Amino acid sequence: MGSSTPRAAYPAQWEADALLSDGVPVHIRPIRPDDGAALVALHGRLSPETIYRRFFSSKPRLTDADVERFTHVDYRDRQAFVAVRDDRLIAVGRYDRLPETADAEVAFVVEDMHQGRGLGTLLLEYLAGAAREQGITRFVAETLTENRPMRDVFRSAGFHEVVHVDGSVTSVILDIQPTDAARFAVDERGWQADVLSIHRLLRPRSIVVIGAGRSPQNIGHIIVDNLQRHGFTGALSAINPHGMQIGGVPTHTSITDVPGEIDLAIIAVPAAAVIDTADACAARGVKGLVVVSSGFAEMGVDGAQQQRELVEHVRRGGMRLIGPNCMGIINTDPDIRMDATFAAGVPVPGRVGFASQSGALGIAMLERARALGLGLSSFVSMGNKADVSGNDLLRYWEGDPRTDVILLYLESFGNPRLFSRIARRVSRTKPIVAVKSGRSASGARAAGSHTAAMATPDTAVDALFLQAGVIRVDSLEQLFDVAGLLAHQPLPAGDRVAVMGNGGGAGILAVDALEAAGLDVVALDETTQAAIRAAFPTTASANNPVDLGAGASPEAFQRVIEILLRCDDVDSVIVMFATVPTTPTDDIARAIRAASDAVPGKPVMATFLGLDRAPAPLSDEAERIPFFAFPEHAAPTLASVTMYARWRERPEGSHMMLAGIDSAAAQAVVHDALQRNAGGGWLSPGDAATLLTSYGIPLAAALHADSADAAAKAAKRLGFPVALKAAAATLVHKTDVGGVVINLATQAAVSRAYTGMHQRLGDAMGGASVQRMAAPGVETIVGVVHDPLFGPLLMFGSGGTAAEVFNDRAFRILPLTDLDAHELILSIRGAPLLFGHRGAPAVDVNALEDLLLRVARLAEDVPQLAEMDLNPAIVSEHGAVVVDAKVRVVPWTSHPELDVRQLRRPS
Repeated sequence: MGSSTPRAAYPAQWEADALLSDGVPVHIRPIRPDDGAALVALHGRLSPETIYRRFFSSKPRLTDADVERFTHVDYRDRQAFVAVRDDRLIAVGRYDRLPETADAEVAFVVEDMHQGRGLGTLLLEYLAGAAREQGITRFVAETLTENRPMRDVFRSAGFHEVVHVDGSVTSVILDIQPTDAARFAVDERGWQADVLSIHRLLRPRSIVVIGAGRSPQNIGHIIVDNLQRHGFTGALSAINPHGMQIGGVPTHTSITDVPGEIDLAIIAVPAAAVIDTADACAARGVKGLVVVSSGFAEMGVDGAQQQRELVEHVRRGGMRLIGPNCMGIINTDPDIRMDATFAAGVPVPGRVGFASQSGALGIAMLERARALGLGLSSFVSMGNKADVSGNDLLRYWEGDPRTDVILLYLESFGNPRLFSRIARRVSRTKPIVAVKSGRSASGARAAGSHTAAMATPDTAVDALFLQAGVIRVDSLEQLFDVAGLLAHQPLPAGDRVAVMGNGGGAGILAVDALEAAGLDVVALDETTQAAIRAAFPTTASANNPVDLGAGASPEAFQRVIEILLRCDDVDSVIVMFATVPTTPTDDIARAIRAASDAVPGKPVMATFLGLDRAPAPLSDEAERIPFFAFPEHAAPTLASVTMYARWRERPEGSHMMLAGIDSAAAQAVVHDALQRNAGGGWLSPGDAATLLTSYGIPLAAALHADSADAAAKAAKRLGFPVALKAAAATLVHKTDVGGVVINLATQAAVSRAYTGMHQRLGDAMGGASVQRMAAPGVETIVGVVHDPLFGPLLMFGSGGTAAEVFNDRAFRILPLTDLDAHELILSIRGAPLLFGHRGAPAVDVNALEDLLLRVARLAEDVPQLAEMDLNPAIVSEHGAVVVDAKVRVVPWTSHPELDVRQLRRPS
């Protein structure tokens, strides 16, 4: 029996790979009519108990009618998802809408051997996401009271649950609308599964290197050598077609000959053989792959297709993949001691987790870290990032007790919205330092933008990092500078810095650099100055910067540093030393080290002018003193870390409950507009006003008029003075074409203005909007622009007709918290105008924050909103009101990855 509703097109956007609770990938997709045989085979593998729990009776086989009904769905009112592993169906979940309701009955069945791995919960997530698209708001189910696994599926989903027990049958009602609890449950399940999948890659108990040749220059051979040299603690073997021995490592001609379980395979064979090799690994039960082989997406279209096929084969085989085109992975844990790379040199163990998207740069960065003595907990060369990405590694490193600092070199984002959510959480406990290549200073508009919401190509990245607490640096040198400070010194409690040294000129250079970086070179209190003079009476200057003079002894350095560290007004200390023949640099270095050890708790940094490397006493212990050759390098490093420390101490902010929101009315406006124009476009002033007011966004009162006489009458109704604006949606920049006249004080003036405007614009005028002039206040601009990767960006800045000239604006990604809104207001250069600049009355900042939060919520809830320009939005002590609004909408394709767990799609 087929569906009574015409079947929709197969929803391919709901096909995805996801992780089970044990970290193993599985493929999820909508059911297809040709799944009949596979469904019958699945039913045949079910135990009698599982069948009874599903059908409430014994059902040894499915009838033809059952198969027809189960596999032929309309993808609207009747939907089913299947889980696929090794080309076999291992689970099915389905819903059937109850007639004339927003409810649907839901049911699942999971093959016995795969029960307890989170498949039911995963299918429930997908069913709920697909059902919401069809207007279904609740799932209902009847299950045997004894069927605890099914009850656990419903309970763990995080949805609001109503349960009624009637003897042997339990009825469950789930409200499937996304709530904070449901989103948190989804995120936590995904987080834990991801951590387990990476754990299998970075902490293997056995490794096989496939493609290890006899030549010492062979990549596989080098990896085997590095694993041996670093002392890998697990079982190590190699594969080559001739079975030749490599350094005494057990070698086989085929992976099927390798004894025991295999956790990790390192593949270093030609690109053409990689997929077959991955299939052999899957058949052998290997848990994860690192593919160092090149010749994939980096080579063009054909290579990209081969890479997509590789990912498909790997995931269908239940494995995760690092690479391809990578240089390998490292874990310095003494229990693992894995150097599975082809880099030279032995990595220094330490507390820094490091991921690089570039293989070539990764080798250089490993060498640089070793030269600087920056110890690594683990290192991952992500290569083409076909599967495992920085998001996965961040989740793993958050819970890794051996990692305190995380370094990222990124060339692209796979899922920046997910990165934002993950990084916000991780940064609360562990600093993330990132080099994101591709920074550009050239102005560029987001795709399709015609508003004043101009941004550089890097605007979204800067906004993301700022809100997520990620420390962004512009170079690899800065990456290591910041990492060294974070890894070896405590976080500063504030931005107050003391500078001391043996030269006045060097101290002034340091002060200039620190103040340029936004730090406070604080004036020292009299007690501290007196203590310095008592310790060193010949001090040239006891105030900040403290100048001990060229002849200062190591003992004087140590004593003064300790005094500064004990000063309550000082959060950080920078020590400057200009080398002099009479004072050995190593003695000064030991003095700095001793002072820092004597008064711990505040960061100390050292600058030795003229030296290109740190004196040995600064770097021969675990807790190093960060070294810089010049103050111009030390200052921005300290500023970056200070800003991060401030971010970490701030509250997380709240997602506010906003009253007066009518999302259905907003969707109706957008739906009607797209019905009239399938390709989308600018909303009429009336539609834009309805859209905004449905979210409680305050608009200046306005009336539409189609003639001079109607405009005059409308002005009288509103009250004078008024503004007259051309109403055509196609006139985006109305002022430029004479489509705006303001401060009209009489009906006659309004009539004349309308006539003149019509003479200038003709029928393109589209009538007029008559609007009462807003009360005086500060003109601001609020906007939304949609980035293809990052989603909607909220823009705020100084507004009015000169908005584009001054370009005083800032951006935030969504979702927006109350704290994000407040900090956005403070971030523009014109912010003082909002807080009573030069005696002017302060505006109602709470009203402005509310306006920003409502615009942000509208952009989140209405994904068809491509662009919005509210300029000006006038803010005064009486509140905030939008005077002019331009809104552009476009058709929207659903993005399941925003609602359900899934691995990133291979590109």
